[in-house]
Amino acid sequence: MAHSKSPAARPLSPHLQIYQPMLTMMLSIMHRLTGAALYFGSLLLAWWLIAAASGPEYFALVNGYAGTLIGKLVLFGYTWALIHHMFGGFRHFLWDTGRGFDLSMVELMARASLIGSLGLTVAIWAIALTAGAL
Repeated sequence: MAHSKSPAARPLSPHLQIYQPMLTMMLSIMHRLTGAALYFGSLLLAWWLIAAASGPEYFALVNGYAGTLIGKLVLFGYTWALIHHMFGGFRHFLWDTGRGFDLSMVELMARASLIGSLGLTVAIWAIALTAGAL
């Protein structure tokens, strides 16, 4: 009868307890989350457009929901998710060209993506609020 060998000691894969959270890791997760949020936000946008095509009464009802504090918070979040996802797409597009893989450039683009998305969102909303659009 053949003797079976004891199982070889194999290395274990790294787990979340080993990894330290890094900005690029968090932005990768946020890119996926904002993509999912944009899906649901686009449903709200489609609802608003359908309401606009349905008539003034239904449009006023949907606009009333969007004009509440919760509605404006959802719209603010949708704006940020759209811009953040766009900047993440720019980063990935640059990587697809074979550029920007230097670690210092990766970190710089990650910071620029985060700061740029927050800054542009605030700027868009500040302009909309001062113009009286919201």
